[in-house]
Amino acid sequence: MASRSAPPPPRHPVGTVTRGTTNPNRLRRMDRWIAATHGAALRRAEAPVAVDLGYGAAPWTAVELLARLREAAPRVRVVGIEIEPARVAGAKPYERDGLSFRHGGFEVPLDGGAAPMLIRAANVLRQYDEEQVEAVWRRLCARLAPGGLLVEGTCDEIGRRHVWVALGPEGARTVTFATRLGSLERPSDLAERLPKALIHRNVPGEPVYAFLRDFDRAWAAAAPYASYGARQRWIRTARALAVDWPLADGPVRWRQGELTVRWEALRPAG
Repeated sequence: MASRSAPPPPRHPVGTVTRGTTNPNRLRRMDRWIAATHGAALRRAEAPVAVDLGYGAAPWTAVELLARLREAAPRVRVVGIEIEPARVAGAKPYERDGLSFRHGGFEVPLDGGAAPMLIRAANVLRQYDEEQVEAVWRRLCARLAPGGLLVEGTCDEIGRRHVWVALGPEGARTVTFATRLGSLERPSDLAERLPKALIHRNVPGEPVYAFLRDFDRAWAAAAPYASYGARQRWIRTARALAVDWPLADGPVRWRQGELTVRWEALRPAG
């Protein structure tokens, strides 16, 4: 049921067409994290809807999101939303029980004005200006159901390196760094995948720059643990970082090649 305070939907989709680059299994790290951290909320919801916003030129990411989320929340439905009509038409043959596609943008058009429990926007805002990010975040967060989650971030073409921000209706909560540990030379390699809100802030004087500097230092100090494998070195690095930085996760997630820090610690200065 639509919220009484919800504004009427715009006549035209809000946003601009992105490049649409996509590959199968590209968002596996983000999906795995969502299922682990948000699965319980999706299970509790009466009719949970998850949105794959800006899924791109092919519908693979929406198809995979449904499969992964249903392992954690069997009643969840996924709606893929794209601003390019031709991409929606191309995705229609992949519709199935629990999966549909529609034309739209940041207004997140759902039947009856339904509020989603999850909006995932991967590699979308990367192509916008930094000054536009906060307004888009506010707009998307306003569409969330109570207890809902917005996950917005960027990854490389095959999903080895990924950084995302998790937001609730109240705003940004955390930033997660996720990587295939075997491909990592140093944690600051992830800097090129920072989301738009942070990527231009990786300069001296900014919190994210200081964090990545300390991340590299802790990684270097943990080099002796490399003989036990990259995973053990990553865990040791995370333990060292937790002394000075407010990490929001622990060894269970660190073992997956993830590390999550509170947004307040990385919030852009000024």
